Amino acid sequence: MTPDADYYDLRGLNCPLPVLRTRKRLAGMPLGARLVIETTDPLAAIDIPAFCNDDGHRLVTIEEVPGGHRFTLERGGL
Repeated sequence: MTPDADYYDLRGLNCPLPVLRTRKRLAGMPLGARLVIETTDPLAAIDIPAFCNDDGHRLVTIEEVPGGHRFTLERGGL
C-alpha cells in the first residue's frame, strides 16, 4: 500500500455505495492527495475507473486482492 495515501475500507458494500462513498471522501481531500480503497463488489472493477474518468480523478493502480480489488486514486478536479 502507498504510505502517503489515506485508506478507505469499502469491503462488503455493493453498487453504487463504493462510488458514492469514494466521491464524498475525495471531495474532502486536497488536490493531488491519494486514497487507497478496497472493495469486494465485483462491479467496482468497472465502476471505479469510470468514476475516476468522469470526475477527473487519476486511477493510479488497480490490484486484485483476495475477495476483491484495491484501487489507488489521486484526487483531481474538473
